[in-house]
Amino acid sequence: MILEILKYPDKRLREKCPPVTHFGPKFQALVDNMFETMYAAPGIGLAAIQVGVIQRFLVMDVGTSEGQVIRRNPMVVVNPEIISHEGEIVWEEGCLSCPDLVVPVERFKNIKVKSLDRFGKPQELEVEDLVAVCIQHEIDHLEGVLILDKLSRLKLDLYKKQLKRAESEAAVR
Repeated sequence: MILEILKYPDKRLREKCPPVTHFGPKFQALVDNMFETMYAAPGIGLAAIQVGVIQRFLVMDVGTSEGQVIRRNPMVVVNPEIISHEGEIVWEEGCLSCPDLVVPVERFKNIKVKSLDRFGKPQELEVEDLVAVCIQHEIDHLEGVLILDKLSRLKLDLYKKQLKRAESEAAVR
């Protein structure tokens, strides 16, 4: 089932998410629905809060290259905690909750993340580049932080005006 993705300025996007403690059938169905929603959007990452679920987990799939083919590589990261990092990288990030916005964001290039998988089993991920950027972006969501928080005041004001203009045009139609 495809879920509704919350859009800025929805106040729920500012919630700080508590840890997941139950991994039963309802949670498993939610994970599946979040993957379906993310693929349909289309996106490469989705935090639970973006679909109005105030729990500390995310789904993502940046794919893996096999020659000319990109294969799906779905990942579920529950209760993530970055335990080490190194290097820096600037990535042009978009966000399903902030449509039509791309922001250059400085992130750690390599991270090690302690978390649980979708069944509650401990996992440790050592990732770099796009996978590391995606996890950091989604962890920001779990903390109530959006990419527009990385904008200068001027660019933020311009984005808000752009949203109001789009809203007005939609109301006229």
